[in-house]
Amino acid sequence: MLDYQTLLEKTCQHVEPFSHQGEVATYIPALAEQKKGQFAIALQTIDGKVYSAGDVSNKFTVQSVSKALTLTMALQRYGDDLWLRVGKEPSGTAFNSLTQLEFEQGKPRNPFINAGAIVTADALYSRLSAPIHAVLEKFRAQSGNSNVVINRTVANSEYQHRYRNAAMAYLMKSFGNFDNDVEKVLWSYFNYCAIEVNVIELAKTFSYLSNKGVCLQSGEQVISAKQTKQLNSLLFTSGLYDAAGDFAYRVGMPGKSGVSGTIIAVLPGQFTAAVWSPGLDSFGNSVAGIAALEYLAEYVNH
Repeated sequence: MLDYQTLLEKTCQHVEPFSHQGEVATYIPALAEQKKGQFAIALQTIDGKVYSAGDVSNKFTVQSVSKALTLTMALQRYGDDLWLRVGKEPSGTAFNSLTQLEFEQGKPRNPFINAGAIVTADALYSRLSAPIHAVLEKFRAQSGNSNVVINRTVANSEYQHRYRNAAMAYLMKSFGNFDNDVEKVLWSYFNYCAIEVNVIELAKTFSYLSNKGVCLQSGEQVISAKQTKQLNSLLFTSGLYDAAGDFAYRVGMPGKSGVSGTIIAVLPGQFTAAVWSPGLDSFGNSVAGIAALEYLAEYVNH
C-alpha cells in the first residue's frame, strides 16, 4: 500500500526550489502581498483519511478554484439546461478573453474561464435567495470547518478592479445571456473567490469529485456519479485555462487552479489533492503546485 504521508513529505522536499520561482499575482493588490517560498500539500483518500505536508496551517483565498464548486451547485439546480448558457469546450485563449466572447455571441466557451464562471454565478443568483451565504455554507459543510470565512479585503480589492469582468458580464447581457443585475452578481462572484481556507480544508471540500459525487465530510450525494464524471472531464480539458493541455500531459489528472497559487487535482476512486504556493507561471498557475502534482502523479496508480 502506498505510504501517502512519506510521499507528501518527499514532494515538499522536491518542490522547495520551485516555491521561490514565478511571480505572485499583482493585478489584485491584496494578492500581491503573498510571499513566495511557501508551499503546502494535502490529500484526502476516499476512505476519509487525510495526509498533509508543508505550510498546512497557512490560509489563502480559493480564487478560481471556487468555480468548480459554483458549477457543481448550478448543476444541482439546472442539470443539463445549464449548457444552453455556457459551453463545454477548451478555450485556447486567456481566461479573461473578450474577443472570443464577442465572436461566439455571448456564450462562454466553458464554465472555468471568467466569463463562464460569471454566467454560472448569474444562474445561481436566480435560484438562491442568499447566494454568497449559500456558497460559503457549502464550503463550510464540505470542508468540515464551520469557521471558514470570506476575506473581505480580497473581495473588495477584486471588486474595485472589476472592469474587465464587468465588460464580459455586460457583453453577455447585450446578447441576452445574463438575467440579473451585473454589479450584484459580480459582488457575489468576487466573494466566492475570496473564501479563505488551508490546503486540508480545500482537499476535503472537493472530496466528492474523487468519490462518485459523495462528500466524505457531510455524506451528501452532492451530484450524481454521472455528473461527477462529466465535471471531472471538464476539469481535465479546461481547468487550467490555456495551459490545460500541458497540465494533462504532465500530471494526467483533472484539476482546477486559482491565482492565489492553489490547485486541486482529482484521482477518481482514490483521492482529491490540494496544493498551494503563491509563485505563478506565465499562465497564472502555481509553479511549485504543478511540479508537486507532477511528482505525485509519478507514484500513484492512474
